[in-house]
Amino acid sequence: MAQQHLDPTDPQSRHAGPVTGEALAGYLRAQATEFLRALRLHRETGGTAAGANGAEDSVDAARALRRSVRRISGSLHTFRPLLDADWSDAVRPELSWLSGTLAMEHAYGARLDRLLLALHRLSGAVFPAPAQSPNMTGTLGTATGRSSGGSRGGGFPAGSAAGGSAADTAPGGTAADTTSAGAAKGTPSATARAAAGTAPAARAAVPTRSAGAERVGTGGTSQALKALGEEPGNAGPSALPAPAPDRGNLTVGAAKAGALLERQLTLARTRAHSTALQALGSSRFHAVADSIALLASEVPLTATATTTALYPFAAAAEERLTDAIAALPLVTAGNPYNAQALIHGLSPDPAPHPQDAPWHQVRLLLRLHRYAREVLDGHGGSSAAEIGGAPVDVRLLTAGQALDRHRDASEAAAAAAQAARTPRIAPATAYALGVLHADQRHEVEAARFAFQQSWQKQAVGTP
Repeated sequence: MAQQHLDPTDPQSRHAGPVTGEALAGYLRAQATEFLRALRLHRETGGTAAGANGAEDSVDAARALRRSVRRISGSLHTFRPLLDADWSDAVRPELSWLSGTLAMEHAYGARLDRLLLALHRLSGAVFPAPAQSPNMTGTLGTATGRSSGGSRGGGFPAGSAAGGSAADTAPGGTAADTTSAGAAKGTPSATARAAAGTAPAARAAVPTRSAGAERVGTGGTSQALKALGEEPGNAGPSALPAPAPDRGNLTVGAAKAGALLERQLTLARTRAHSTALQALGSSRFHAVADSIALLASEVPLTATATTTALYPFAAAAEERLTDAIAALPLVTAGNPYNAQALIHGLSPDPAPHPQDAPWHQVRLLLRLHRYAREVLDGHGGSSAAEIGGAPVDVRLLTAGQALDRHRDASEAAAAAAQAARTPRIAPATAYALGVLHADQRHEVEAARFAFQQSWQKQAVGTP
């Protein structure tokens, strides 16, 4: 695949002549100004705002902070020889710390929404869809109530035990009389109990299970099973069709799996929110903010930066990206159902998936390349309104979206696997989490396939 290097005489560029360090200084000043503006908005709405509008403004402010910090850090990395070395080496680690700290809260919320929606899709249960994740501003006191209350926006009912091994709670508020282990041993299903509600004589004779023993009513087991349509070899009438065994186990475990994931990820999100608040009030953050405030007025360039062209540095960033993509198994990723990539998907090793690291590295290099193009094009925005008349590289946009999907699905699969390692969970819960993990790993392969298709198609079709 032929590499496309940046051309100093590109007619799409806003600069007629060679782009030098002056363009880099203007870009950094613009990003520093955006950071200060977002910081002022976050201080006005972050900790004291009430209502939905205040929460949305706080989320937008935090997102703007992360966006400007990422662009400043990426520019310092790509164009490091043009900046003061001591200042750049001191600021870059602090910017990485701030960006990672601010991103964790949003990452946990998005991961929980993704997993709950996948559980709804896989189980086919008639549960309300999970509500959109609210902002964590002002939710430190309500996070515990949502976790113990069980339902996220009326979604999955929570079990009564922390490990998810107690009896499920029915959506109507009544406790179900069957544990997941009892369901696996042949206890009447939920649909059968629904049918029993219409037959009082049969309901009086339904066998119940207590402490491992069965107590049968006076009506006789055979007649009760006939009325319920569950007698062996008899497909009697039933109000609803009984689910398949696999789907039945998944439906039974989906509620507990959803409650378990909600407890774990909501707790992690609450901690991330507290960590972010502490970071924004720390002396370390104030030192970073002071450095960026100085950057808004004066950029510490080297003596030769104003006469040095930026194209070689941007071309080096692009070459690192193309080399990393060339090392990816794009031929294997070109198959929509890549079973070979799932060999280590059920490994007991809690470390990240070994095949994901090169793809995550490509995602970071793609971001650095995109930021370098922004410096050359003379703009620093990421939306159409901010870019204005600047050209948009469709290839970079679609490739970045595919890699973002890859990262989200990979982290969601890791969260499902971590939840499955919880001690003393019911077999149906572990089964549902295993199916959820496999589903997210297939989403990872789908994202790799989409990246392979978009990147190679654009490479062939672009003159």
